[in-house]
Amino acid sequence: MVRYAGTAHAEVLAHWPEVIASPTPAAAGRVQAWVVGPGLGTDEAGAAALWFALDTDLPVLVDADGLTMLADHPDLVAGRNAPTVLTPHAGEFARLAGAPPGDDRVGACRQLADALGATVLLKGNVTVIADPGGPVYLNPAGQSWAATAGSGDVLSGMIGALLASGLPSGEAAAAAAFVHARASAAAAADPGPGGPTG
Repeated sequence: MVRYAGTAHAEVLAHWPEVIASPTPAAAGRVQAWVVGPGLGTDEAGAAALWFALDTDLPVLVDADGLTMLADHPDLVAGRNAPTVLTPHAGEFARLAGAPPGDDRVGACRQLADALGATVLLKGNVTVIADPGGPVYLNPAGQSWAATAGSGDVLSGMIGALLASGLPSGEAAAAAAFVHARASAAAAADPGPGGPTG
């Protein structure tokens, strides 16, 4: 089950009354994993949600605005014992690592994963997934639809669901990246009656 925990809970419920929503992560109830970042914002409430999730012993995926805030506080991830997945694009990666990934994306991704003790999924034409001290997975990103606004949010949700099911973080990220790329390719092959833009 997916729950929404954030300051826009009233708006979420107004549009989707079937959603379980709460105003804060602390009020979310039973949770198996956290996805923090997509649509979060970087204000005080967003920061509080990120810090709360990282302070739990549950798996956490950090994306988007969560990565922006985390760039100033990487120590919050480096000290975690629970599975942690970071899903940056090249710009977010540069903020986290202090430098862009460059030509050796595999080496850069592995180095950041080892430094932070977190699984890092570096988005791109070939998505690189590095487990700290473990394997590196490569996945062709599929069609340009994989780079469409909101597509990364879907990928985050997929990884979060797999983390909640108990799959190890590297495997969860690699499996979700594979399915995400396949879905992108299928959508590009048959965009439906309105085409890719509606």
